Amino acid sequence: MQPPKLISTAAALALVAGLGLGVITTAAAAGPPEYVALGDSAAAGPLIPSVDPNLLCLRSRDNDYPAVASRALGATLTDVTCSGATTAHFTQKQFGVTAPQFDALKPTTDLVSLTIGGNDVGLVSLALTCLNLFPEPFGRSCADTELAKGDPTAAKIDAWAPTLGAALETIRRRSPGAKVLVAGYATYIRPGGCHGTQPIWARDADYVQGLVNRLNTALRTQAAAHGATYVDIAAASVGHDTCAAPARRYIEGLIPTSPAAPLHPNGKGMAAFGDAVAAAAR
Repeated sequence: MQPPKLISTAAALALVAGLGLGVITTAAAAGPPEYVALGDSAAAGPLIPSVDPNLLCLRSRDNDYPAVASRALGATLTDVTCSGATTAHFTQKQFGVTAPQFDALKPTTDLVSLTIGGNDVGLVSLALTCLNLFPEPFGRSCADTELAKGDPTAAKIDAWAPTLGAALETIRRRSPGAKVLVAGYATYIRPGGCHGTQPIWARDADYVQGLVNRLNTALRTQAAAHGATYVDIAAASVGHDTCAAPARRYIEGLIPTSPAAPLHPNGKGMAAFGDAVAAAAR
C-alpha cells in the first residue's frame, strides 16, 4: 500500500505547484484596473483645464476628480461624465449625440464612480433664484418662497432617490465585479453664509445647503442599500466652501476666482475629491 501513497502525495504536490504557478501568471498578466466614471458637472469639472475635446460636456480631461483618482490608482480611465447630465442620461443620449453613459460599462470594469442628482432635482437653478445683491430686507428670500410652496425641491429629492437605486442595480448587472463609489456633493456654503463675499442671505444659504445635505443623505442611503460605497465630498470640503479665501476654495462662487464654472469645484477641489475617491477605492 506504500507506493500508492507516495504517488498520491507527489501528485498533490504537483497540483499545488501548478495552481501556484497559474496564480502568479494570472497576476503578472493582469493589467491596470478598468475605471469608468459617470455623472454630471460636479464630476466633470467644467472649465477646469485642460478641456476635453468633447466640448458639449465641458469636461476637464486631466483634472476632474476621475482623472485625479485614476492617476493615484494607476487605473485605465473611461470618463463619460458630462455637464448637465441627469440619471436619464445614463441610458439615453445627451444633447442628441452623446452616447448613454452606461454604454461605457463592461463586464470587465473594476471600478465605477458617479456623482448625480443635482440636475434631476434642479438644485443649481434653484440656487440662482436665491441670489440677493443687497442685504435684507431689500430683496426676496428663496427659502420663504419655496417653503410657502411646500418645499418642492425637498420633495423632488425624496421622490428621485429610488431612481438612483435602480441605476445602481443596473451598474451591478452590467459590471458585476466592479466596486461602485457614489460620491456626494460638496459643502457649498458654510452656516449663515457670507453675504459680503457671496450674494445670498444667511437663511437662504442655510436653506440651499440644507437641500444639498438632503440630496447627499439620499445618495448615502441608496449607496448603502445597493452595495455601493459612499464618498463624503461634503466632509472633504468643509472650510473650503465659497466663503473661504480664494486660495483655500474648493468650490467657486458666483464669480470664479480660478478657472472653473461658477458654483462648481475648481482644480484644488477636484484634487482633494480625487484623493478621497482613490482612498475609498483602495
